[in-house]
Amino acid sequence: MHSNFSKLRVLVLAGGPSAEREISLQSGAAVATALESRGHFVTRFDPRHEALTGVAAAAFDVVFVALHGRYGEDGTVQHQLELLGLPYTGSRPEASALAFCKSAAKRRFREAGVPTPAGIEFTSREPVDSIVSRVLAADGGILTNSAAATLVVKPDCQGSSIGVGFASSLDQLRTAIAESLRHDEAGLIEMAIPGEEWTVPFLDDEALPAIVIGTSRDFFDYEAKYLSDETRYEFPGDSPTRTSVTEIARQAVRALGVSGLSRVDLRVDPTGQPWVLEVNTVPGLTDHSLSPKSAAHAGIPFAEFCELNCLRAIAAQQQNRQNCSLEPDSTKIRRAS
Repeated sequence: MHSNFSKLRVLVLAGGPSAEREISLQSGAAVATALESRGHFVTRFDPRHEALTGVAAAAFDVVFVALHGRYGEDGTVQHQLELLGLPYTGSRPEASALAFCKSAAKRRFREAGVPTPAGIEFTSREPVDSIVSRVLAADGGILTNSAAATLVVKPDCQGSSIGVGFASSLDQLRTAIAESLRHDEAGLIEMAIPGEEWTVPFLDDEALPAIVIGTSRDFFDYEAKYLSDETRYEFPGDSPTRTSVTEIARQAVRALGVSGLSRVDLRVDPTGQPWVLEVNTVPGLTDHSLSPKSAAHAGIPFAEFCELNCLRAIAAQQQNRQNCSLEPDSTKIRRAS
């Protein structure tokens, strides 16, 4: 390991085999360009084409994980990097796997007292009509025959809103379940929370500015996230709601044990109550992505933000080995005055 951290040898992982491959390639390209602009030596690596096990670990100081979806967020690549002994950005394998599985994360949120919408788990092994019957029989009347409520149906292990559908009737519910099962063998049905869409990025336990998201689409879907120029982003001022959203988001991060860069997605209902939807352990880093917008609002330019993630990854590994050589303030979030 170099004693001078001004020039890092960084392996940027992007692409991969998941349904989010194209967004991952965009994130990785942005990260690589940003780090090169800071003078670092960057190698781009697409694990869809090459086996990570063949990487010469001694050639790199740190790995920047820009892999979204399966393999990149579910703990698989993190486990491989642990075996290589390389520092890497983001969460450890166990926390990654927990956050990526929506049903497991929801169970952990409930155990920790983190507010999260009511939900029902299902798998492809159960007939759709049986799933619908369980929804109708659920405590609290999640969906009645009069279809008074709206439900969200999600694949259990996917990201970027892939396979997500809404239902306010039994026919729509059956269709949404079938669509969800096209993307994963398990899924989750939740109460749709009316109100505002919020997100809070974190670097470890430190919150970056919360964002309120506005879209003319039915919800903050794949197009609104990555393609539309009409999506609106607002940084709210000090308020009890912002304080509450940030604190509940922090509780979610702690409940799952995630580290490094993460992003908590929430809904805030008309009463001002925040509800945690999920925690993303490898959030997007494209020009439409939320975490870079939040960092920039905090006075951290994108290139510095990427560098900061690398430095924190190195510091975390060294701390784990009880041999930290970085100055204590070198990885602190620095905000513009």
